[in-house]
Amino acid sequence: MIQVTIHRKQSGTIQSFTVSGHAFFAKRGNDIVCAGVSAVSIGAINAVHALTGITPEIEQKEDGFLSCVIPDTIPADTDEKIQLLLEGMVVSLRTIEEEYGQHIKITFKKQEVE
Repeated sequence: MIQVTIHRKQSGTIQSFTVSGHAFFAKRGNDIVCAGVSAVSIGAINAVHALTGITPEIEQKEDGFLSCVIPDTIPADTDEKIQLLLEGMVVSLRTIEEEYGQHIKITFKKQEVE
C-alpha cells in the first residue's frame, strides 16, 4: 500500500509531505495507482519550482519513497502560491484514494507548536 503523509503547520499550511510504499494494484509498469500517485506528487514539486522559483528539499529513493519539505523562509505571497499547488495535489491524491482506497492511504499530521 502507498502511504502518503501530509504534514501541516499549526496554521494549517502544508510544510511537507512523504510518499512511501507500493500500490501492488498491477505488475510493475502497469500499475495505474502507482503511476497516478507518482505523477501527481512529482508534478506538484515540479510546479512549485517552475511557477515560484522555490526549490523544495527533496529526498527520493528507488523503493518508492519521496519526501518534500517546503523551506520556512519564503515570502508570504510565494508561500500562498505554493500552498495552492500543494492543496491541488492533495485533492488529486484524495481522488485516487476514493477510487483505489485499498492501495493508497493518506494521513494528515499537524504540528503541535510552530
